[in-house]
Amino acid sequence: MGRILAIDYGQKRVGFAVTDELQICANALDTIPVAQAFDFLKAYLQREKVDVVVVGEPRKLDNTPSDSARFVEPFVNRLRKELPNISPGTTLARMDERFTSRIAFQTMIDIGLSKKERQNKAMVDKISATIILQSYLEQQDMIKQRENDL
Repeated sequence: MGRILAIDYGQKRVGFAVTDELQICANALDTIPVAQAFDFLKAYLQREKVDVVVVGEPRKLDNTPSDSARFVEPFVNRLRKELPNISPGTTLARMDERFTSRIAFQTMIDIGLSKKERQNKAMVDKISATIILQSYLEQQDMIKQRENDL
């Protein structure tokens, strides 16, 4: 079984999170500048077996794409085009990322990080990617549970 990799794509930085090989636990991986994100992703996919790449989908409260979607969509299109060549058998999935930055920031407060530490945007991006991944894992568990109930 391969890992699940989550991506929180932003205008300046990209946060990455990944599961363990059993796809149980979501862990922050890294934050990379946008210009280096695709190279980082290709190198990671060559090094590790990844079954699913989950990209955060920026949406508004009314469920329409947010303004940030215009930055994310070209990246997703490039992934769709090049992913089969990078890692055969890897699936691309999307996950709603509404409120992940706010939840990440609150998480930083909850774990007791100082005000200066909370200003680290790279950490917010990593935590946001982890939240996207955890949400995806929970969604998959609910789907499996429903299938078992039928």
